[in-house]
Amino acid sequence: MNPDEYSGWQTKAVHAGTRRSQYGEMSEAIFMTQGFSYESAEQAESRFIECGEDEFIYARYGNPTVRMFEERMAALEGVEDGFATGSGMAAVHGTLCALLSSGDRLVSSRALFGSCLFIVESVLPRFGVEVELVDGTDAAQWQSAIRPGTKAVFLETVSNPMLEVIDLRHVADLTRRVGATLIVDNALATPVFQRTGDLGADIVIYSTTKHVDGQGRCLGGIVLGEQEFIRRIFEPFVKHTGGAISPFNAWIMLKGLETMSLRCHRQADTALQLAECAESHANVAKVRYPHLPSHPQQRLATGQMQKGGTVLTLEVNGGRDAAFRFINALSLFQISNNFADAKSIVTHPATTTHQRLTVEQRLHLGITDGVVRISAGLEDPADLLVDLSRALDAV
Repeated sequence: MNPDEYSGWQTKAVHAGTRRSQYGEMSEAIFMTQGFSYESAEQAESRFIECGEDEFIYARYGNPTVRMFEERMAALEGVEDGFATGSGMAAVHGTLCALLSSGDRLVSSRALFGSCLFIVESVLPRFGVEVELVDGTDAAQWQSAIRPGTKAVFLETVSNPMLEVIDLRHVADLTRRVGATLIVDNALATPVFQRTGDLGADIVIYSTTKHVDGQGRCLGGIVLGEQEFIRRIFEPFVKHTGGAISPFNAWIMLKGLETMSLRCHRQADTALQLAECAESHANVAKVRYPHLPSHPQQRLATGQMQKGGTVLTLEVNGGRDAAFRFINALSLFQISNNFADAKSIVTHPATTTHQRLTVEQRLHLGITDGVVRISAGLEDPADLLVDLSRALDAV
C-alpha cells in the first residue's frame, strides 16, 4: 500500500514513510548502528558525493529508522521534507544558526519558552545577528519590525506558558513581502490541531519530546519545510555539529505518532473542562486557554486551531505562596516542567522554566508569581476535576 494514495491524517500517522526489511516486520525496525558498510571503494566514494533515497553513510547524517520518522512527519505536516534532531532545542538552535549569519536581522516574538529566548537574546547577538523582539499579539509591532533587510522571523504559534495566539496569516504576509523566512515553533498547538504551512509558515519546528512521544520517555525534535532548505541548508549544519536524533528515540517517536491524534483529542477535551472548572473558582484570578471565550485571542484561536490544545494556564489569587499551596495540594497532577505527557502535569513557570528571566521580563510576559501551567493527561477527566477543585479549595 502506498500511503500517499490516502488523504486521511490518521492513516498517514500509521503508514507514511514505512520501510520494511526482507523479513516483513509489522512494527518498524530499529536500525541500531552508527555506521554502514559498502560493497566497494567506488560505492563508498559515490555515496559521499551523493546519497540516494535509501542509502546511508553514518547515523549522524541519517539512518533508516530516523528516515521513516522524518518522512512520516513531513507527510503529516504536508511539507516536502524533514530532519530529526536530538531535542526540540537542537531543532530551534540548528534552524536559526543554519539560516542566519553575522549581519543578518531576525524579528522574533518576545513571548518564548525560556531556552528559546536565551538563544534569541543571548546566543545569536554574540555572533553578530541583529535581533528585534515584539509583542506577538500586536499587529502594528509586527508591521513596524518586519521591514526590508529582515532575514527571518521566529515565533511560537501559541506561546509558552501564557498561551498567546499569534495571527499567522498576518505575520506570514508581512514576512513574504520582504522576502524573509517565517520559522514557527508549533509545539503547543500540535500538528494534530494546526497545519502551519496552510497558514503561511515556511519552516515548522516541533519538540517531539512533547505530543509526538507523549508518554514522557525520551527527547526528540524535528524541522520540517521545503527540501531545498532541509537538505541544502539545515542538514549540512546539523550533521557536522552533531544534533541528530538516535535511532531508538526515532523509533519511539514513530510508535507515538500512531496514537498521537487519539491522545491529543482526548487531552484537549479534558483541558477545556479543567479550564472551565478553574475559571469558575473564587481562588482563581484568571484562566488562559485558547478556545475559552474569555481568552483575548479566542476568535483567532478557533479560526487557526481545530481544538485549543492540551495545556491551560491559570493565575491563583495570593501569589507564590498560594500557587505553591495549590500545587502541593494536588495528588493526581505530577509536579514537573514538561507538558503533553500521558500523566497530567503542573508547573510553576516563574520558579522553573522561566526563572532565569528578570522579574520585569516575567511580568511583561504576564508570568506573575501566581501563574501555574497545567498539562492535561489521559487520566479520567472526572478524577482530574475533583483533584483540581480540592487543590483550589486548599488555597
